[in-house]
This record gives sequence, C-alpha cells and structure tokens, in this order.
Amino acid sequence: MATIREDFRKFLQQGNLVQMAIAFVIGAAFTALITALVADIITPLIGVAGQFNFSMWRYTLRGSTFMQGAFLNELIAFVTIALVVFFLIGLPWQRYQDKQAAKKAAAPPTTRACPECLTQIPLAAKRCSACTAIVTPVEAPAPAAAAAATS
Repeated sequence: MATIREDFRKFLQQGNLVQMAIAFVIGAAFTALITALVADIITPLIGVAGQFNFSMWRYTLRGSTFMQGAFLNELIAFVTIALVVFFLIGLPWQRYQDKQAAKKAAAPPTTRACPECLTQIPLAAKRCSACTAIVTPVEAPAPAAAAAATS
C-alpha cells in the first residue's frame, strides 16, 4: 500500500504537471519581459513623438491619484502578450487541428448503414449484427483511390 507521501511524489513527477510548471515560469518571465519592454522602450518612444512622459501621467482629485500612464503601459503589455501568444501558439495549434480534422475526414469509410435497420455495419459484412438481415458485402475503397478522390 502506497503512502500519501509516495502518492504525492508520484503526482508531482507526472509529465503534465512538470510541463505546466515550466510553462508557468516561462510565462511569468515572458510577461515581465514584455512589461519592461513596454514601460522602458515602447511608451517612451510614443512619448517622444508627443513630447510626453507616460510614466508620469497622473491625475489627482481630492487626494486620490489616478495613474493613467501606468495603466496604459499595462494595457499595451497585455495586448502585446495576447498577440504574441496568438501568433506563436494559438494560430499554429489551430492550423494543426484543422489539418488533423482534414486527414480524419479524408479517411475512407469503414462502415455503412444496414438497409433494413440502419445500424452501422462493416463494409465487408454479409449479415447485419443487429437485425441479422442478409446484405451484400461492399469492398472498401483502396487508400490511394480515396486519397486521390479527396485531393
């Protein structure tokens, strides 16, 4: 019988958990990098054009300070991170999924409907397994012919 300690160690050593932890650390480092890029390079460049310092852009009302410049820096950083994640992860993953779906759709059928009860039966079946009706076997299309038909 495994102890809780052994079970917990096994859980921590699973590949998915370790990969997720690595992704989290890299994501946090990437976020810090993008935030610094926006705060230290991008918004000062925008400010040069308008002779304006975003980091000092504040508004005080009755003792409360509203820091629009810091918020704008974070907003630009968020949009930048979202775009990078979309173009480096989201878009390639979606294209991969689309290709996999196309391959799956292009696969030749291996079953057909029984003419009597409409149960799915193998193409080469001589009798329906559900209603025992006698059916004429059908030869499966050759993989090369099916690939040529979908191209």
